[in-house]
Amino acid sequence: MVRTRFAPSPTGFLHVGGARTALFSWAYARHHQGEFILRIEDTDVERSTPEAVQAILDGMRWLDLNWDEGPFYQMQRMERYRAVIAQLLTEGKAYHCYCSPEELEAMREAQRARGDKPRYDGRWRPAAGKTLPEIPADIKPVVRFCNPPDGEVEWNDLVKGTIRIANAELDDLIIARGDGTPTYNFCVVVDDLDMRITHVIRGDDHVNNTPRQINILRALGAELPVYGHVPMIHGADGQKLSKRHGAVSVTQYDDDGYLPEALNNYLARLGWGHGDDEVFSREQFVQWFDGSNLSSAPAQFNPEKLAWLNNHYIKQADNARLAALVQPRIEALGVQVAGADLQAVIALFKDRANTLNELAQSALLFYQWIEPDAGLLEQHFTAEIKPALAEFAEACAGIEWQRETIGAQLKHSLTQHNLKMPKLAMPLRLLVTGRLQTPSVDAVLELLGRDTVLTRLRRWL
Repeated sequence: MVRTRFAPSPTGFLHVGGARTALFSWAYARHHQGEFILRIEDTDVERSTPEAVQAILDGMRWLDLNWDEGPFYQMQRMERYRAVIAQLLTEGKAYHCYCSPEELEAMREAQRARGDKPRYDGRWRPAAGKTLPEIPADIKPVVRFCNPPDGEVEWNDLVKGTIRIANAELDDLIIARGDGTPTYNFCVVVDDLDMRITHVIRGDDHVNNTPRQINILRALGAELPVYGHVPMIHGADGQKLSKRHGAVSVTQYDDDGYLPEALNNYLARLGWGHGDDEVFSREQFVQWFDGSNLSSAPAQFNPEKLAWLNNHYIKQADNARLAALVQPRIEALGVQVAGADLQAVIALFKDRANTLNELAQSALLFYQWIEPDAGLLEQHFTAEIKPALAEFAEACAGIEWQRETIGAQLKHSLTQHNLKMPKLAMPLRLLVTGRLQTPSVDAVLELLGRDTVLTRLRRWL
């Protein structure tokens, strides 16, 4: 069975790069009817926070990237890591190193002076016939993994193809610090082994970790997972994505009025494609995402394209669902939703809204009275127009209050007074809504209701 995992570190929010990794891992598992595991890599105690953990979980739930197992926390697995380290020590596949920080720095300086690559020189690594230094009394040893000295590590990457790295380029990795705390690269290996991970999809900033992790897995007699390293996401300027490009928390996109299906669709296209398809459902994505067609070039984040996709999904969304999402946004602006049916208001505005927040702002037209600007009144509410508006108001008191009959009455008043639509519609909008720009005026009047419309008109007539 295919088993993938997403393993974020809770040292910050879940950003779009992490969300894309999670999406790809989730979709690959779903495509193969496999299982998706969530793991929280929280061994960086100083930087990991409960708030960051919650932000990750909230972001995953909002994107509906449901996991089958977990979340597992590395800090709750310390005994397991220590047991495996003890096993490697017993088998001679790891050893204690007593080098002090000063000694290590002196070692690197000497190597740089010779023009060599700075690396640990293996002075505490046991070998047949080798005499080790005398154990110092004041040093708590680290544990280093016995990396194979010869040969190379090779794997067929889902994204990058065949990758080979010579073992001579890798020194003996520290797998436990002096205080006994296991290190990141070691914990990852034990977790992937214990959780039976078959496929690891992650950012290509992990490529250099992979040969070290493969060597540890081999030392443990484990079957290797398939690795796929997706390139980073860049901003429009070609630089690594940062907050100024939109690398904010996934939950911020929720706050800003994006739909999760829009963000999922957009992230799927960052580094992967299915022909020329730009818009597709989660079900289609899962059906298509078999691990092929992953790009080896960095993807570029485009906020305008995300907004375009969000507009598409807003237009397709059910009005009742949109109303439930928009109402709290209106109320957060200090305005109560009372009067006009919010679902009908949503239907009026949703085709032109890029975000739910824009929808909320537009909907204020029906729930918040704005006093018409005096200058605009002087410009548009002229003596020429008043008789037509008065006749229109009088007629509205007796007609059926439907958009079609309101529109017909409006046209009748235009004909009677020999006016063009803008001449009457502009002051009518201004008196009734306080705004010059609204959707079709007959639709607005219908939703506002007869009593509200007549009360506001009669104030001026």
